[in-house]
Amino acid sequence: MTFKTLDDLGDVTGKRVLVRVDLNVPMADLKVTDDTRLRATLPTVTELADRGAIVLLLAHFGRPKGEQRPDMSLSLVTRAYEDVLGRPVRFIGDCQGELAAANIADMQAGDVAILENTRFHAGEEKNDPALARAIAALGDVYVNDAFSAAHRAHSSTEAIAHILPAYAGRAMEAELKALQKALGAPERPVAAVVGGAKVSTKLEVLRHLVTRVDHLIIGGGMANTFLAARGVAVGKSLCEHDLTATALEILDAADRADCTVHLPYDVVVAKEFAANPPSLRTVNVHEVAADEMILDVGPAAVEALADAIKTCRTLVWNGPLGAFETIPFDAATVALAQTAAALTQSGGLVSVAGGGDTVAALNHAGVADDFTFVSTAGGAFLEWMEGKELPGVKALEA
Repeated sequence: MTFKTLDDLGDVTGKRVLVRVDLNVPMADLKVTDDTRLRATLPTVTELADRGAIVLLLAHFGRPKGEQRPDMSLSLVTRAYEDVLGRPVRFIGDCQGELAAANIADMQAGDVAILENTRFHAGEEKNDPALARAIAALGDVYVNDAFSAAHRAHSSTEAIAHILPAYAGRAMEAELKALQKALGAPERPVAAVVGGAKVSTKLEVLRHLVTRVDHLIIGGGMANTFLAARGVAVGKSLCEHDLTATALEILDAADRADCTVHLPYDVVVAKEFAANPPSLRTVNVHEVAADEMILDVGPAAVEALADAIKTCRTLVWNGPLGAFETIPFDAATVALAQTAAALTQSGGLVSVAGGGDTVAALNHAGVADDFTFVSTAGGAFLEWMEGKELPGVKALEA
């Protein structure tokens, strides 16, 4: 797809630029506990302010469902954002209407403001064109820099892009370019790692990927369902036995598409889920006892998976291979992530990863910065992997 970026914006001195960002950060005791999403906005906001724009940030916070909720006001985030940005940030108590217009009227070139939670208006999640027009009236230009919200057709992500001249911010631009490299027009062979607890949450991802990649590596609890489908007894392991027929359909589709599906043939098991349990052992998948559970991929399988990735030019990763939050069931995820990172750093692999657990796993492995691109988007990244059209992205097409 083609889309306009800040490079196409021209002179924005004194222009009011509405920038859709993701400020939906975790908080505890009224303090931001993780400012990753705040920092992700800095390239776009800093550039626009330095170029003399009046920068007006649009965002949602929580799920107020059209109600004015003080505990979900973006005023709670403003001070933390000001600290991250390193310049003054004004808070404006609405994202449309006379109050907002009056506050914006005395802003100067280079000023930055956060407008109140877009979801305080019921029309936001309904993609109400009237609300989109009211928001658009506050600005001259629209910039979407929130890929994480691009899978929702909302007034501040989709409808407004048809009213004002629309551009992709720097974070959105980087995300779209990385995704295009990963599955849009990738260099082959392509491998995908898909992990996590349940097949049911990633059925559409798997169905889509078998037609797009050369190697599909399945890990986590999901792998147990596929093993069970192939007649392997998985003991007390997390397993969706009611989906074994579906798993077989996906395996058949992979065969037809000439996609090699990789399942573990040795696994790490234990009788209880705890750190370094005394019952811990590594066994062939056909040796899992009835009272044991599979909690990680075994070292021999990880070595084989690493060899498969070494033959590839592109890697897409979503989900851990095992219960990585608990030692030693992080070993497979860490080892394979480090292999992928090393291949990326040597220039042999384009690696794109995304999803909450994935980001946490790569950070745990110490390699998040060594991948080509790591997306912090959850639902949007997953829907992209499913091959779905994202409304907020579609609306930016030039």
